[in-house]
Amino acid sequence: MKKLEVTLLKPSKYRLDGMLERFESGFMPNATLSHIASLTPAKIKGAQVSVHYVDEYVQTDLEYLNLLHGDTDTIQLLALVGVQSHQFHRAIDLAAYARKHGVQHVVIGGPHAMTCDTSLLHNRGVSFVLAEAELVWMQILHDAMEGELQPVYGREQRWAQTLDNVVIQPPPAAEVGRYWVPMVGLYPVRGCPFVCNFCSVIKIAGRQVRFPSIDSIIESLKNVERNGIEYVMFTSDNFNKFPEAPDLLEAMIREKIKIKFFFQSDTQIVRQPELMELLSRAGAVEMFVGVESLDKAALKQMHKMHNKPESYGDIIRLCNETGIRAHFSNIIGLPDQTEQGVHDHLQGIIDLGPDIASFYIMTPIPGTEQYKDFRQQGLIYETNLDRFDTTTPTFYHEHIAPDRLQDLLYEVAWKFYRNAMRKDYADEQIRRFVIFCRWAASNRMHHMSGGTRLVSIDRAEDYFAYRSDVFDVGRELPLPDNLELSQSDTQFNRVVDWKKKRT
Repeated sequence: MKKLEVTLLKPSKYRLDGMLERFESGFMPNATLSHIASLTPAKIKGAQVSVHYVDEYVQTDLEYLNLLHGDTDTIQLLALVGVQSHQFHRAIDLAAYARKHGVQHVVIGGPHAMTCDTSLLHNRGVSFVLAEAELVWMQILHDAMEGELQPVYGREQRWAQTLDNVVIQPPPAAEVGRYWVPMVGLYPVRGCPFVCNFCSVIKIAGRQVRFPSIDSIIESLKNVERNGIEYVMFTSDNFNKFPEAPDLLEAMIREKIKIKFFFQSDTQIVRQPELMELLSRAGAVEMFVGVESLDKAALKQMHKMHNKPESYGDIIRLCNETGIRAHFSNIIGLPDQTEQGVHDHLQGIIDLGPDIASFYIMTPIPGTEQYKDFRQQGLIYETNLDRFDTTTPTFYHEHIAPDRLQDLLYEVAWKFYRNAMRKDYADEQIRRFVIFCRWAASNRMHHMSGGTRLVSIDRAEDYFAYRSDVFDVGRELPLPDNLELSQSDTQFNRVVDWKKKRT
């Protein structure tokens, strides 16, 4: 019996000069690769299954493309995972490359396929996954063994109603070593109960708060610790909306797990001082919180009314008391914001004094209602999906020219970290990180994406022939439409009880 060889590949993106973005050292490892690898059994129908990891951002040569060449002795499956809209061009190029080189089975999944209409590219020998991996991955593996994949998976159901108790196997040490910090990402909870109109989270992860058992999360953490990995990023968007968070943290303390971890929270964490104290005792070192704006009218326009700017100082005070770094997320280029308004916002954040701040441009994300509205109003000007990310404006702003908005992104980050460098940091690690963030801004890089020491090997034009042959499309793809939810998914997403524990 032939064995099944699975290649999990997180694609990079093309830069504006056409080169593929690669780095000698990455900032942050991708959590999706290890998550889907951990969903993959060692055997399917009695056949051995092998798994290869590839994060294309940190591949400094083209040797990994050999995994995308056919082998008559094995059944091969290429899964392009976690594909975001600014990576979609690269994903279809890799899919086409693999098909033209004899790989039997190729699937594309992730945020773009889940939220955007990809029907133009269907039925061309490459499958598209429109749902969470937990719902369809085993079916894909079985179909690969049986000889033929379905064109589309998960059309009628985007989200699993409950999450399996999967124990995560961390990436091999050689993979973790490709990044600045030896860190892996874990999803202890998925879903966000809010309805912010600029954010793609509820389109990707849904509004229902779902989570595996505490025991399985603890076993995942123990695996990470056994592999000598020092840090974990809890990639869940609202850890403080995890109803069993106290149980998990108490279990981590009880089991003497010594891993340091980062987590994400909404601003309502200010009402949960007991949780913050427990987080600190369990090893939390940094909290990423979406403050976004200091302007109440702007927050209302974003449907983020749960944010109270008057509480932001209390969040920092709570972080200082518990020894957890405050990392404030900010959006610039809001619809009614002027350039002076951007500078005023920056000064307000400097006055508040979080340890770390990240800045993003207000841009319509494919798959969100705002994106749909912007398309209908004709406000989107860029026809190349390579530019759909949170660091590049893709729409006409009433008060700020797109190029100037791009400049402002790096300008405010540089000024924030110039000011932050004046602080007397007791923690040498955070001081070095502040220096790095200023360096990144001065080099027009976002400190939470990409990596350092850019490597230029190949460019988009090297793959255009494959794209044309397999998908019959040219250099640019048309802007995608929203992928509407099914009736059952709409109902599932409507009523949210984030306080309900797992039964």
